[in-house]
Amino acid sequence: MRKVGVDRLRLHTFTPMLHIAVFCGASSGHDPIHVAAAREVGRAIAQRGLGVVYGGGHVGLMGAVADAAMEAGGRVVGVIPGFMTERELAHDRVSELVIVRDMHERKLVMHERSQAVIALPGGFGTMDELFELLTWRQLGLHAKPMGLLNVKGFYNGLLAQMVHMEQEGFLHGDTRVLSDDNVEALVDRLTAAIVRV
Repeated sequence: MRKVGVDRLRLHTFTPMLHIAVFCGASSGHDPIHVAAAREVGRAIAQRGLGVVYGGGHVGLMGAVADAAMEAGGRVVGVIPGFMTERELAHDRVSELVIVRDMHERKLVMHERSQAVIALPGGFGTMDELFELLTWRQLGLHAKPMGLLNVKGFYNGLLAQMVHMEQEGFLHGDTRVLSDDNVEALVDRLTAAIVRV
């Protein structure tokens, strides 16, 4: 594993490999289907020759995504704030671990290092990451495809709320989100939608 501090990060030229940022819970949830889906996401991304950028932890759905991607021979970049490494939450076997100052910088680096985003089930942290990147896209700051893995209808309520916000005139710009309960289909749709520069 190569560790990169945030100040050194911007001095490096990175491989042109495409990466998908994965936002997901540091918990596993109550139903084993969530861990199974997370592992399937990691494996599917790696099998397509893409890299994973994720929150850098070894626990919960985060750890499941990273482990499965690496088992499939994939490259995994973890991005984690320093205070979380002090709590021994950092994954020590990822291809590269980027240590950042805080949660905001974590989102920024994950954004900079990826060409698409997929959100799995998760809690407030996952929602925070998802909504910030959606806000940036709505403002025209990026055009990356974003997807929701709708395991067991986890995102049904959010998808309905987004339709309601649009109907009421509160969403403007590019607010499209791809959604699917099938991992392979969603990863394929995101990959096809990546704008290659």
